[in-house]
Amino acid sequence: MLIGDVARRSGVSARMLRHYESLGLVRPTGRTGAGYREYSPEDIRRIFHIESLRSLGLSLREVGSALDDPGFTPSDLVDDLVRRTRERIARETELLTRLSRIGAAEPEGWEDVLDVVALLHALGSESAGKRQRAALSSGPHAPVEALVEAALSEADPNVAGALRWALARSGDGGLALLAEGLDAAAADVRRRAVQTIVEIPGAEATAVLRDALANPDVVVRRCAALALGTRGVADAVPTLVDMVVEEANDVDAADALAALAGDPALADRIATGLVDLLADATTAPSARRRLTQALADIPGATTSRALAALVDDEDRAVALTAAYLLDLRAGRPPPPD
Repeated sequence: MLIGDVARRSGVSARMLRHYESLGLVRPTGRTGAGYREYSPEDIRRIFHIESLRSLGLSLREVGSALDDPGFTPSDLVDDLVRRTRERIARETELLTRLSRIGAAEPEGWEDVLDVVALLHALGSESAGKRQRAALSSGPHAPVEALVEAALSEADPNVAGALRWALARSGDGGLALLAEGLDAAAADVRRRAVQTIVEIPGAEATAVLRDALANPDVVVRRCAALALGTRGVADAVPTLVDMVVEEANDVDAADALAALAGDPALADRIATGLVDLLADATTAPSARRRLTQALADIPGATTSRALAALVDDEDRAVALTAAYLLDLRAGRPPPPD
């Protein structure tokens, strides 16, 4: 079979076939009377073998070794090809991600593109100082996805604070990705996500935090509850009361309950919840003392009646705290030490 026929049937150009011949990969078995190359069925089979190995990413030198070296073993070469392919995919994926982020930033000109590229490089720096400066200097075209990814992976507290500030300033654009972070497998990622959402104002962030009250991670639930308390969301009350009982940021939780109790409709509900736990025989003495202290800034008749009853409590610490709080509510100076 002549070279033109081989090229048509194999899909390998005549030029490439001549190149293979110059490298010694395949040599036509014979020549016609006119001196044209003539390929045998075995030659054509070898051409298909060459193309098959090239399709795996082998170089022509590696192809020659694979076909002609009797001692050649493919396992090491295949392992190396797998490694090189993974590295190439990682590089291409990184490039695709970078391009996507640049596109999402909707740059208006090449200067904006260059600013985004510089920001992405800085956020990936090994220097915490550079990462922090990048977050603090991020402008209106900063890619929110990159800021979210950085915030969810940042271990340095100063850099993390700068990233949370940058995302809070950027608006609601990163909320969907941060909400996904609340369900991440890694606890650190979940907690960074909720800490970042807490810094974002507005109704959408509040809705995400309200949903977080049902999160399986107790730290996420409690962080969300503290933020919701300052935002006037009554759904946070059960978690905040539980925090007082469990001595988990109990002072902050009591402050959040006091803020919510500024709404008269909630004050009685909060007081009732605290009083019910005080009366529960299974509540530990230390928890009862914290619950009594939490009543301090809860207005209303329910609280006053509860404190009056607690003055005679068997737990002296509870009784003394209740008496002290009653004096404060009545405007009387506390008794001398």
